[in-house]
Amino acid sequence: MNRLTETALAAARPIRPLPDRLVSQIAAGEVVERPASVVKELLENAIDAGARRLEVRIEDGGIRRISIADDGSGIAADELPLALQRHATSKIATLAELEQVASLGFRGEALASIASVARVRITSRTADADHASLIDSIDDRIEPAPGRPGTTVEVLDLYSATPARRKFLKSVQTEAAHCADALRRVALAHPAVSFSLSVDGRITLSWPAGDWTARALEGLGEDFRTAHRAISQQAGPLGITGLLGLPTESRGRPDRQFVYVNGRFVRDRLLMHAARQAYSELLHGDRHPAYALFLTIDPGLVDVNVHPAKTEVRFREPQGVHRALFHAIQDSLRAGAADHPSLRAPLTSLQALAGARDAGQGLPGGGSGGAGGFGAGGGSGAASGFGAPRDWRSAGAAQSALALAFAAPSGAGSPWLQVGADPTAGTRVQEPSAPWQAPGLAQDSAPGSDIPPLGFALAQLHGIYILAQNRLGLVVVDMHAAHERVVLERLKSELDRGAPAMQALLITATFRADPLEVRLVEEEPQVLAALGLDLSVLSPTALAVRAVPAALADADAASLARSVLAELREVGSSRALAERRNDMLATMACHAAVRANRKLGLPEMNALLRDMERTAGADQCNHGRPTWIQVGIGDLDGWFLRGR
Repeated sequence: MNRLTETALAAARPIRPLPDRLVSQIAAGEVVERPASVVKELLENAIDAGARRLEVRIEDGGIRRISIADDGSGIAADELPLALQRHATSKIATLAELEQVASLGFRGEALASIASVARVRITSRTADADHASLIDSIDDRIEPAPGRPGTTVEVLDLYSATPARRKFLKSVQTEAAHCADALRRVALAHPAVSFSLSVDGRITLSWPAGDWTARALEGLGEDFRTAHRAISQQAGPLGITGLLGLPTESRGRPDRQFVYVNGRFVRDRLLMHAARQAYSELLHGDRHPAYALFLTIDPGLVDVNVHPAKTEVRFREPQGVHRALFHAIQDSLRAGAADHPSLRAPLTSLQALAGARDAGQGLPGGGSGGAGGFGAGGGSGAASGFGAPRDWRSAGAAQSALALAFAAPSGAGSPWLQVGADPTAGTRVQEPSAPWQAPGLAQDSAPGSDIPPLGFALAQLHGIYILAQNRLGLVVVDMHAAHERVVLERLKSELDRGAPAMQALLITATFRADPLEVRLVEEEPQVLAALGLDLSVLSPTALAVRAVPAALADADAASLARSVLAELREVGSSRALAERRNDMLATMACHAAVRANRKLGLPEMNALLRDMERTAGADQCNHGRPTWIQVGIGDLDGWFLRGR
C-alpha cells in the first residue's frame, strides 16, 4: 500500500477522540525528550512540594532506572491515582491562578506523560500518615509500603512502551551527562536544598544546602571561583542577581550560561541576547561568556505557559527587560581595575610592607600619580591619554542606567514607569580628605591602607610589562594593552558627548592614497570630523592630516588616518559610525597606545596604573585579553619555599 492510499484511507475515517493513552504518548514526545527531561520534571515537582533534600539515582544513563527521593510534603494515599492522570494538579485551579503561577510545575501532565512511555512507581507518605503508600502505573493499585515522609518516584525502562524512541538516544555516558546537567540547572536556583546524584551506584555529585553565591560557583566551575563579579540590581519590578564570569575566563562553548526567571531555568533569546551584547566589547572572536543570572519579577508580568517544557517565557514589556539586563551586566563588567575581585582577597601577608614602613623606606613611585605623561617634552596628560587625579580614591563608579532602562513609553499606569528615585541619587563622589601619600609618609595609618589597588610601579620588564607592588603582592601590567583600553574608553566618552576635541598638527602629515581613499575624504568630511580627524586632499594621489583627536596627539597621524579610511572602505562610510563605531575607535586607540620598548619613568607608569583603576573595562584590552595579573605574596612565598 503506497503513501497516497494510506492518506486517502485516513481521510475517510470519521472524526473521533483519541484514546487517553495515545494522547499522553503524543504529549510525552514534547515533555519527555530524553532521560534528562524526566529528571528535570521530577526535581521540579519535588521543589514545589517543599523538599529540602533530594537524592537522584540513575542507571544506564536513566534508561533502565531513574529514582528521585525527596523529603517534601508527600501525597495523600487517596490522591496517588490522580497523580498519574493527565491534567490533574494541586497547583492551579483557575485562569487567574495560572496567570499568577509561581510554582515550577502547573500543567499536571508530566507524570502522566512519563507513565505513558515507561513504568512509574510512586511511594509517598504525608507527615500525618502512619505509613507510606505505593502505586504502580502498571495496575494503578495502591498498597501500603515502608517509607519516610516525602515522596520517591521510580521510572523504570524508559520508552519501553515506545521502543522506536530509544533509537534517538545517545550513549549511556552522554545521557548520564545530560541528567547531571538537568540536576545542575535546577540546583543552581535552589541553594537552600541539598542535592546528590548517584550514577550506577557511584555518587558523582553532592551539593549541601548553602548560600546562593556558593551554589552558583558550583555550577559555573572552579575556573570562576575568583574570576567573577557579583551583580545585584533592582529596576522597577525587575530584580537582577547573579554572578558574571570575567571575560578573561571565556569559553569556547556556551555551556556555562544559566538564566532563571522566578526560579525557573529558561532559554530565552531575549535575555541571552542582552547578555551577549553586554559582553560584546570585552570578548574576542567567537568566545562565549559564563554567567548565572537570577531574575525576579511579578508573575503577572511574565507568561510561562508558552512552551511544553516551560523553558521559554514571554514578558509583557520585553524591551524594558532587555534594556535593564543589558545595562546591569554592562555596568558590573565595566568597573575599573580597582574593583577586580582578586583585589578584594583577604590579605595573606603584610610583613614585607610593614617592615619597609618601619624602616622608613617609601615604596618606589611615591610621587604624584598625575605627574608626567607619555608625551615627549612634558606633553599634557590629555594629549597623551593620561592624567590621573592626585587621589586615586576620587574616581567614582559609573552611574547605573538601570533606573532609566524601564522608562520607555508604554502607556499610562505601566509598572515600568514607576521608578521612583532619582537615577543619580547616591552616586556623588566624596571629596578626599587629603591628597594620597606614598607609603612611608602617612605615619598614623595601618600598613597598606594608603596603597592604591594596583599599587606603585617598581620597574619595566623587557620594555613590555610594568611591575608594581600593591598590598597583596606583585602586579604585572601589559602596558600597551592597558593603555589601549584607557585611550579607547576616553575616545568613546568624548564621542558620546559629541565630536572629540581636535589637536591641530604643527606640521601637516601627508601620505600617498589611492583614488577610493581620496574620494572618501571628499565625500565624507562629516564622518571623519565626528571621529576627530581633519583630512584634506592635496592631489589625486596624496592626502594631508591637519588635525587628530586630542587624546591621540602622540599617535602616528598618517598611519592613524590610513587605518580609519580602511575601516570606512570595508563597512561603508554612511553606516560606519552607527554599526562599527567601537571597532573604529579601537583601531584608533591601538595607534595611540604606548608601544613595546618605550622607556617609561616611574611617574608615567604610576599615571597609567591610576587611569586603569578608574577606567571602565580596564581589566581587558580591546581584544578581550587581560591587561594585568595579580601575584600574591603567598604565591611568591610558595615559589621560594619560605616557611618550610
